[in-house]
Amino acid sequence: MSVRIYGNRLIKTLPGQETRPTSARVREALFNIWQGEISGCRWLDICTGSGSMGAEALCRGASLVVGIEQSGRACEIIRQNWQQVINDGQKLQVIRGDVLQHLPKLGGQQFERIYFDPPYASNLYEQVLNAIALHQLLHPDGEIAVEHNPSSWEALNMDTWEICREKTYGNTALTFYRPTHN
Repeated sequence: MSVRIYGNRLIKTLPGQETRPTSARVREALFNIWQGEISGCRWLDICTGSGSMGAEALCRGASLVVGIEQSGRACEIIRQNWQQVINDGQKLQVIRGDVLQHLPKLGGQQFERIYFDPPYASNLYEQVLNAIALHQLLHPDGEIAVEHNPSSWEALNMDTWEICREKTYGNTALTFYRPTHN
């Protein structure tokens, strides 16, 4: 199976329902919202799936893309997809394993853009947002986009994050957070 991304490029996806690629409509909407913010940015892709969002970020000029994904099969495909679109001067890293174990290991790095798309039925939302705040992984001027099902998860109001926008696209919603500046 494959998905078409920016520049009419095809990338591979895993067959079946193990990973759920972000729809073309949602990908396009996200990159329109963050237009002008991707070139040169450091991008963190949490629960990377097929790697379509990170591949788009690379195609649009992100300087660094880091992905964390639990599935070993998915990590192989992500690495292949990203290697296919990377340009000179760009860097990538694919990390296999549990997101909550690996986020602390990224401490000391900051990302301007973070995309978080966990399995919709998971209990990762609050834990991951807390870990990002605790380890200061988001640049002070950065944003996080959280993909979720609007009927099964309600955006969290947290002391460390403020919701800057919410968008719904059918059965998929994006909630955007930025650091609360006290």
